[in-house]
Amino acid sequence: MRRAHPGAPPRGTGGRTLTSVGAGAGFDGNRPVDRAVDRATDGTTAPEPTGAKEERTQSKLWHITLSVSGTETPLKEVRRGLEQLAHDHPFLLTSRYANDHAEIRYWEEARDLHDAAAVALRLWGEHRSSAKLPPWEIVGLEVIDRETYHQRIAEGYGPPPAAPVGVHPY
Repeated sequence: MRRAHPGAPPRGTGGRTLTSVGAGAGFDGNRPVDRAVDRATDGTTAPEPTGAKEERTQSKLWHITLSVSGTETPLKEVRRGLEQLAHDHPFLLTSRYANDHAEIRYWEEARDLHDAAAVALRLWGEHRSSAKLPPWEIVGLEVIDRETYHQRIAEGYGPPPAAPVGVHPY
């Protein structure tokens, strides 16, 4: 919205200050990033744009393969850390590990690929201390939608189905 001068309330608000509510409220160019509902300071709420609620609630399943590696760590410690991660992150399907690298595969529910990748890239670091994971770095990430995952399996290429579920050595 255009303002008469910097700091003036937007036109049509009757002098009320509007604020955005909701996680991640911000702007990308001239449009709200998360379509947050504007709430006036007097407690009234502006109506949501048509379709905004559906956009917020729609999500898809994404198959994540996260690869990490680093300095050699005793296999027993790697296994214990990955088992704790599986306990802390209930959607973890399978992990394969060696003393200097590991691969974690799981399903993530997210609105789009960008959100799924962002969550996946935080997984190792956010659980590093609580699960006592090795101080390894993320060296690879693959994020594919459910349809692509199943298409790859049906055509006989891509990763084998995540079975057996659990933490296993290479």
